[in-house]
Order: sequence, then structure tokens, then C-alpha cells
Amino acid sequence: MTFSIVARSADGESWGVAVASRFLAVGASVPAAVAQVGAIATQADANVAYKGLALSHLDDGATAPVALQRLLEEDEGRDHRQVGIVDVDGGAATHTGPACLDWAGGLTGEGYAIQGNVLAGEQVVLAMRDAWEASDADLPLAHRLLAALTAGDDAGGDRRGRQSAALLVVRDEAGYGGLDDIAVDLRVDDHTAPIPELTRLLDLNDLYLTASTEEEKEPVTPELDAELAAFAEARGHRDFAAWVGTENYEMRVAPDLSWIDEKVLAIVRGQ
Repeated sequence: MTFSIVARSADGESWGVAVASRFLAVGASVPAAVAQVGAIATQADANVAYKGLALSHLDDGATAPVALQRLLEEDEGRDHRQVGIVDVDGGAATHTGPACLDWAGGLTGEGYAIQGNVLAGEQVVLAMRDAWEASDADLPLAHRLLAALTAGDDAGGDRRGRQSAALLVVRDEAGYGGLDDIAVDLRVDDHTAPIPELTRLLDLNDLYLTASTEEEKEPVTPELDAELAAFAEARGHRDFAAWVGTENYEMRVAPDLSWIDEKVLAIVRGQ
């Protein structure tokens, strides 16, 4: 009772899943992904064991179609399953068992698999496909996935209504401090408008948990260093680094204060 998109970024560096459903905490059940391996969504009568199994098959070198075939061969409940998989090279596969509740179906294209069940109609997956293909391939994968999910919701989504949504994106060294591969892992577990709420959270994720690009880094001159120190002191902090830690901007200010992100500098200056 879910609709999802599983995809690889155009640059081949990120993999992810966006999913929504009239189901509590859909993000706990449906998506899984590992950088340089691939991504999967398991739904309908979801077999959550598919997540680890599929990623293991992909890690061993299986393509998405081969990994899917292996999952289905080993599962007597396959007629009730719906699955989408994208592999390390962007190969895609989707499966909708004949026992899935109408409307149910899926489609694949270069680098993506889209699927859903108990939908308002086929227009949901078609709208997701069109939104994905129309989006700028240079955008971060999370934003492209969310645009496709939003389009599916606008086209009717889950015909039972709305409750939860989730977004998972992985990329090498994309996590907090560059120490894991989690670029985005956001969940709206129970909400009347889960996809707009997920959009709001993604904006916050971009600010707090996404590393600054080189273009966003502003070098800290002696004059700027003095300005930042005065700003922190005026707010009762021992130094600017203490303010950064208190406000959770560690991903957007250099540990040695050699640069500061332009967004954080704008906040400092009240812009």
C-alpha cells in the first residue's frame, strides 16, 4: 500500500529511495541502500528480509534483474510482493506480484525503478516517471527523488490517503563528518501531509547535515575572524567555535575556522 522510486544519480555517485504510504512509519520497512552497491524498496506485503538479501546479491556483483530473480525464486510469498531495485551501474528492475491490490504496477528506465500498489491509478507512477525525467540531472539525488514522489502524490498517490513518507540517499563519505555513507535519512512517520513535511526536513538536512561545497565556502580573513568572535561573545559564547557547536553548524564551518559557509555567514549577519 505504497508508492516509491528507487534511483541512482546521473553522476553514478549516489543511490536512494523515496517512498510514501498510508502506513505508519513506511521508512522503517521499505527502503535500504548502500553506497557503491545499490538500493531497494520492498513493499505491498513487504518482505523486509529482501533488503539485506538484495544488497548482498548486489554486493556480490549481481545486476538488479538477477538480484530480483534470486529474491523471488527463494520466496513463496512472491505473488504478494512488490519490489524495486537499482544496482551499482544504474541497472533497474521492478516486480509487482499478481496478488498485489489494485491499482498496482511499476516501470523502469535508465537508472530508476518506480512502483506502487493500492494507488489511485496508473497515472501515479506515470507522473513520477515524468517528474523524474524532467528534473535537472545535476540536482542532488534527494531533490530529484522528492520531486518524483511529490508528483505521484499530486496524481492521487495511495488511494487510501496519506500518513508517512521517507527519503534515503547514500554516497561515499557523505555522512556526518564524512564517516559513513548516509547523505539523507529522513522519515515522517505519522502526519496528515507527510510529503510537504519531508520537503521541509530536507531543507533543514541540507543546512545542518550536508557538507559545504567549495563554491559555498567563504575564506575567513582576519577582519571576518574578528567579526565572528565579536558575534559569539555578544551571545555569551567563549568563542565562535562554541557558537557553531551549540547551533549544530559543524558541517558548514571549518574546524580551524579557515572558512565559513555562506549560508551560516548570512545567518550571523542577520540576512
